Amino acid sequence: MQEEHVVVIYPHPDDEAFGASGTIATFREKGIPVTYLCGTLGEMGRNMGNPTFATRETLPEIRKKELIKACEIMDVQLEMLGYRDKTLEFESKEEMAEHLFSYLNKIKPSLVITHYPGHAVHPDHDAFGAAAIAAVEKFPVDERPTVWAQAISLTHVEELGEPQIKNDITPVFKQKFAAITAHKSQADGMLAKVKKESEDAEKAAQSWLGVESFYIWDFKS
Repeated sequence: MQEEHVVVIYPHPDDEAFGASGTIATFREKGIPVTYLCGTLGEMGRNMGNPTFATRETLPEIRKKELIKACEIMDVQLEMLGYRDKTLEFESKEEMAEHLFSYLNKIKPSLVITHYPGHAVHPDHDAFGAAAIAAVEKFPVDERPTVWAQAISLTHVEELGEPQIKNDITPVFKQKFAAITAHKSQADGMLAKVKKESEDAEKAAQSWLGVESFYIWDFKS
C-alpha cells in the first residue's frame, strides 16, 4: 500500500540527511508528500571548522540556511520547531508530544519516521524520538500512523533483533549525498576521513550509508 503522507521527526539539521534522505527520495519519486519536523537548529554543534568558519552566535543562522537548502534538495516541507539544541532531554516529554501532535493532527500522516528511544546515541535523539512516539499514541488506534524508528546504537541488533525495514537507497544515493553535503558545516568534518581515503567521496560514503534501516514500532509492547 502506498503511503499518503510521510512525516519525519528528528531533532537536528542533518539528522534527516544522514539518516533518512534516501528513503525520503524514494517517497518523493513516487509523488508522496514528506514533511520534516526539525526540533532545533543544532546551534550547539561542535564543528566550527578548521580554520574556524563560525562562532556560537553565527552557527544557528548558518545551520538554518543549510537545513533549508537540504530540504529544497529533498523537496520536502520543512517546519522548524524552535527548541534549543542539547536541551531536549530536560524538556517535558508530554509538552513536546502535544506540540508534535498539533502538527501530526493537521497533516494526518500514514507514516512517521523518527529515532528509536534508547538506541539513538544522543540524548536529544532519544528524547525527541520518545516524544514523537508519544505524539503518535495520541491518535485513536484505528487512525494511528505507522512509526519507523531508527536505531543507531552499536548494540541495537543484539538487543532488538534485525530491523524490519532495510531500504537499499543506492539508486537514489546521489540525492542523499547532495542532501548531506548541503549541511556543509557538519558534513565536511564527517566526510573528511572518507575524502582522504578515496578520490570519489560519494562512492566511498555509499559503502557505509547505502542502506537505511528502521524498526516498526510496536505500540503494544
